[in-house]
Amino acid sequence: MTRSTLALFVVLLLVAGILAYAQSPRTASARDALRDEIVAQERAELDSLKTGDMGAFVGVLADDAVFVDDHGPADKAVIVKNTAEFRLKDYTITDIRFVALSADSGLIAYRISETGSSHGREFTAKAIVSALWVRRGGKWVCVFSQETAAK
Repeated sequence: MTRSTLALFVVLLLVAGILAYAQSPRTASARDALRDEIVAQERAELDSLKTGDMGAFVGVLADDAVFVDDHGPADKAVIVKNTAEFRLKDYTITDIRFVALSADSGLIAYRISETGSSHGREFTAKAIVSALWVRRGGKWVCVFSQETAAK
């Protein structure tokens, strides 16, 4: 990498950081409100899997969504296919962490304990989940989710 390319890269990183800071909620109450809104969206997404309301579940997935689990990355079509026979019976979310990315986006990470059925088989699982939510056109959508099995 040449010096001029490196300098341009550093300038672009600085500009991106400044823009991200300028867009992020500046007060603790604004960040808390954003966190609460995003956590509520995540719970609504999980509740739709509990009630079997697949229309609601699909409706909160961004068209360009990517979900990652032990099978690798999946796009929206694969996510919808894989959850068609997936039902949560119960779940508990704990240890929620939040990062505000802008006034209209944020990342949550949490632990989940869940029971349910998948493709006719009962399961009990614990995982660590991260999810990126973005407000697009006035509507919240999940653009990324990652799940890692936990003990």
